[in-house]
Amino acid sequence: MSDQRWADIAAAFGPFRLFAAQRLLLEHEKPLRLGSRALEILTVLVENPGELVTKEELIGRVWPDTVVEEGNLRVHMAALRRALGDGQAGNRYVVTVPGRGYRFVAPVSVLEPSAPAPAKSREAASNLPLLLTRMVGRAEIVAALAVQLAQRRFITIVGAGGIGKTTVAVAIADAVMPNYRDKVAFVDLSPLTDAALIPSMVVAILGLPTHSENALTALIAFLSDKEMLLVLDSCEHVVDAVANLVERVREAAPGVHILATSREPLRAAGERLYRLLPLGVPPSSVRLKAEEALAFPAIQLFVERAAAVLDGFELTDANAPIIADICRRLDGIALAIELAAGRIDAFGLRELAARLDDRFRLLTRGRRTALPRHQTLSTTLDWSYQLLPESERTVLHRVAVFAGRFTLEAVEAVISGGESVVDQVANLVAKSLITADIGGDVVYYRLLETTRAYALDKLEESGERSEYVRRHADYFRALFRRAELEWDRRPTAEWVAAYVSQTDNVRAALEWAFSASGDGELGIDLTIVTVPLWLQLSLMDECRKHVDRALAAARARPEHDPRRDMQLNAALGSSLVYTSMAPEARSAWGRALEIAKGVGDTDYQLRSLWGLWVDGLNTGGFKNALSLANQFYGVAAHSSDPLDALMGDRMIGIAQHFIGEQREARQHIDRMLARYVTPIRASHIARYQFDQRVTAHAFQARILWLLGFPDQAMQIVGTMVEDALSIGHALSLCNALGQGACPISLFCGNLVAAERYLNMLLDHTARHALEAWHAWALCFRGAVLIRRGEVAPGLQALRSILDKGPEFRALPRYLAVFGELAQAMGRSGEIPQALAAIELAIERSEMREERWYLAELLRIKGELLLRDNATSAARTAADCFQVSLDWARRQAALSWELRTATSFARLRRDNGDVLAARNVLTPVYGRFTEGFGTTDLKAAKELLDELQ
Repeated sequence: MSDQRWADIAAAFGPFRLFAAQRLLLEHEKPLRLGSRALEILTVLVENPGELVTKEELIGRVWPDTVVEEGNLRVHMAALRRALGDGQAGNRYVVTVPGRGYRFVAPVSVLEPSAPAPAKSREAASNLPLLLTRMVGRAEIVAALAVQLAQRRFITIVGAGGIGKTTVAVAIADAVMPNYRDKVAFVDLSPLTDAALIPSMVVAILGLPTHSENALTALIAFLSDKEMLLVLDSCEHVVDAVANLVERVREAAPGVHILATSREPLRAAGERLYRLLPLGVPPSSVRLKAEEALAFPAIQLFVERAAAVLDGFELTDANAPIIADICRRLDGIALAIELAAGRIDAFGLRELAARLDDRFRLLTRGRRTALPRHQTLSTTLDWSYQLLPESERTVLHRVAVFAGRFTLEAVEAVISGGESVVDQVANLVAKSLITADIGGDVVYYRLLETTRAYALDKLEESGERSEYVRRHADYFRALFRRAELEWDRRPTAEWVAAYVSQTDNVRAALEWAFSASGDGELGIDLTIVTVPLWLQLSLMDECRKHVDRALAAARARPEHDPRRDMQLNAALGSSLVYTSMAPEARSAWGRALEIAKGVGDTDYQLRSLWGLWVDGLNTGGFKNALSLANQFYGVAAHSSDPLDALMGDRMIGIAQHFIGEQREARQHIDRMLARYVTPIRASHIARYQFDQRVTAHAFQARILWLLGFPDQAMQIVGTMVEDALSIGHALSLCNALGQGACPISLFCGNLVAAERYLNMLLDHTARHALEAWHAWALCFRGAVLIRRGEVAPGLQALRSILDKGPEFRALPRYLAVFGELAQAMGRSGEIPQALAAIELAIERSEMREERWYLAELLRIKGELLLRDNATSAARTAADCFQVSLDWARRQAALSWELRTATSFARLRRDNGDVLAARNVLTPVYGRFTEGFGTTDLKAAKELLDELQ
């Protein structure tokens, strides 16, 4: 077979079919989940059936051009054997040739090159962990629960630690995956120590960025229309929080099914419990033969795992009673059985049984069943730990400082003291004390929850815990110091792949650093360098939590480091700027700016000025925002990044737009866009929250519409929305839709486009729990309804802004909503209320110098006065129209000027002065060169025709 081109053939052995070209392994015609390296090892072995394949040949084929230690090969070989069930029921596939390599011993049949391979599984639609061991004795349970899950929607698998709850849950999820349109999401809660972070963890696993203060809101919004399965694993330490989450999800998301595992019930509404019992063991009074023994799942599991670590191990009539005794004494708990079987190569079956018997007798005093199951598992772990060589014991209890996933590089840096620990880690993986995820380019390791807790106790007993938790925290400080530097240099996808997987370790390191026995100084440093992590994940609340703690620690220290205080205050401002418009954000940015100026830090001056500028826009300080933008532009001249100066142009242009200086605003926005080159990195998005080009185009479109170029504005809108969608950044799309596409479409009277963009904004803001933007979208929907003639529901939607807090109503985009609200009230006959609303809007506009919309507000006021039919209504309305025209001309806002001229011309016509009406409207209409299909220009043309 080695002479044939492997890419053109397929092979069969036992119940398996291997399609190497498609990288697909089938067992009984069902895709088998197997890591890429293990699959490549299998391919090489099957290419050469019966022949010795040396370790060097395997490493050369599987890891070409890479230096790999032999321990890595052993890890993946163990995974392959377990996946194949090597040794189960007498089946043998891979045999070790000591000191040399491996031989594939099962008969292999070559299939025809044209043999069809079934479609691949849908595992890409899930993050289910690979089961590196075959599930034993649970097939009927999995099938039954799969059926019940479809009917009940919410099932919790309850049982003792190590009994196999996760294995069963993953098998169920894998079986029912095709039933769910969206995906299956697996959430391992075991690393979590703060129950309040559960929604954030689920949001992050779902890949959902959120800028909301409440991650639970983001999660509920995202799941509301989904058809998916959510697997919540290891819930016992956060039962109450998980129960609350599940109830909220079940209430809001009818298409989401939930499968949980826990040592105790969640006691949540609608919960269906399934108590997972131990694997079946034979009664002690029965002396079994080999064939009879294999009827019991516990014995099947022991035999399969033992065969995977000891070549030639078989179940016989002679050893069946010993194995049955071991399984009984281990209470049929899967983890305990696997631990025992994993050491059969070191002790043999009889000594294994003897040691286990001694240990149990010492701890149970003959009444083992009276002890809680977690103590039984603890006893098993203690016994297994004692069986390890000293070097492996040391590695096991030291790696317990890692929370969640860790790499071999991290292990060697934290615990090895300069010596290689590859062999020890490989052996611990083989003995199921460390799990290995070998499905990606980087191998990640993890301790099972109970194993880690046990190992931490051993670390405490050794007197080394304080040393190694410090080394752990110090390692991640150094790692994320490097990550912070790479944030501005490395493509975002690469950065995320390299660092986001270490989030649980960062959390653990921070918890220790700020504990009574920790190191606050190290914690402060770690907080600073991990800010990019939280911002990249959009975990603003968590970022704020860590920063608040670091600031408190920094204040408590007798000496202050100005640069560190600057970084912490900037981090606090970043975490608050789009989740809270409270004065706290302004104060944080102000402190950061003051320090940055003192130490001469250009980068942090720019960050702080930007934060203060955003605060100025959001709170109505437009003149101050313009001043801050000019300061930013001046500081940016000293920046090494040329994009910073262009950012300053954009900031100046936006502030001028809101103030009403449209010509000047256009100059700055056009200059920015003409010189801007999109960076390959997304650090500008992470630092300034938006894609710069998309945001600039949104305001370019607004300005062009005001200046009398509606067709150009709509053309920019279409391109801008496409760009924002391709970027895939939540806030950038909000800006494109909320600041640009929606209002411009409505201004042009294009209701088809307006409704299309509105629906996009509603869906997007709901899924990402962007509350402020969603509130704006709801108000905009009210305006669209009114334009459609549905005044009552439209007015109700617009009134909702009055129920929002003042921080929402202060946002600059809401000024136009007040104008729409007043017009709608006037149409529904609520003239006094409408006049009161428009007076408030005009007062706000003048007080805050927010004059971009002032001409339109004055026009609306004039129209309302005419509806009021007061004695002097016509004269007062004419005065409003004249002032409106003056402001529109002062701002070069030709579109507002046209609207007001149309209203003024109608008034003159109604008063019988047709000539005056023509003189008001004709010159304004004549200055337009485009947009003749828009609502305003068609209305003006219709009126002019009437006046001829």
